[in-house]
Amino acid sequence: MLVGTVASFELLSCSHQERREHIARMIDKGIDHVFMADHVSFHNGLGMDGLINAATIAAQDERLKVLVGVYLLALRHPLPVARQLATLAQAAPGQLILGVGVGGEDRNEIAMCGVDPATRGRRTDECLAVLKGVAEGEPFDFDGEFFQFERAIIKPAPDPAIPILIGGRVDASLERAARFGDGWLAVWVSPERFERATAQVNARAAELGRPAPSQHGLQLWAGIGSNRDQARARLAEAMQNFYHVPFERFEKYSPYGTAAEVADFLARYRDKGCELFNVMPIAASEAEGIDAVAEIRDRLS
Repeated sequence: MLVGTVASFELLSCSHQERREHIARMIDKGIDHVFMADHVSFHNGLGMDGLINAATIAAQDERLKVLVGVYLLALRHPLPVARQLATLAQAAPGQLILGVGVGGEDRNEIAMCGVDPATRGRRTDECLAVLKGVAEGEPFDFDGEFFQFERAIIKPAPDPAIPILIGGRVDASLERAARFGDGWLAVWVSPERFERATAQVNARAAELGRPAPSQHGLQLWAGIGSNRDQARARLAEAMQNFYHVPFERFEKYSPYGTAAEVADFLARYRDKGCELFNVMPIAASEAEGIDAVAEIRDRLS
């Protein structure tokens, strides 16, 4: 089971030495991966480039896996992305996991990049088909709605292959995971929905003649504090500031309290087959959040 913490804005904006110290703390505490978001300009202009951050963090320690969750693939041409992935795989073999999603919480972020938000699902599908097509390092032709080219070759091929997880919560994301993914990265779903959806993904993959995706996971925010009221207030403020919607929209899927209480909440997903958790800890400090995720991992193991 993989349980990881997020490369938060605080971690990514701190000094180089402070970042090294935080990552060393993750390693020392037994956290096996760190994940980061990918945004060009989200609501109030905040953002982070997922692959650049993945590269810089992977370079800090080869023992730490890095998951981009989720990469807005539809905003990019898939061939330059394939080159970036191949370069990362060569520099940090086996460390990268690529989560891909369509975005949508801020449609203007998509539109400002010259992409019609209504097409982001179809564009994502084409991009994934291209990434899969060039992943073997052989010539690949493509003639799609958005991208057309002949004899694209990206060498060296990533070795080992980079796992691709498909993020989302709607039926389209499940179909995408079945067609292209090595797993589904759920967000804001109940344990029961998680179990039904992963079974649906696996059954659909079998219909398509693909191996059953095996790296199903869950991404969530969690409030950490000495009591539930304190943890809830901290979490609500952070999520409302980021998403610009009331916390009550997320509350049933966003645990808060002590690390033990959050672990109890997540154990229901573990028991339904979840094998990977991306936990965004909202705590009094970066160090406290890291320690809480480490305790959650120990309790779920």
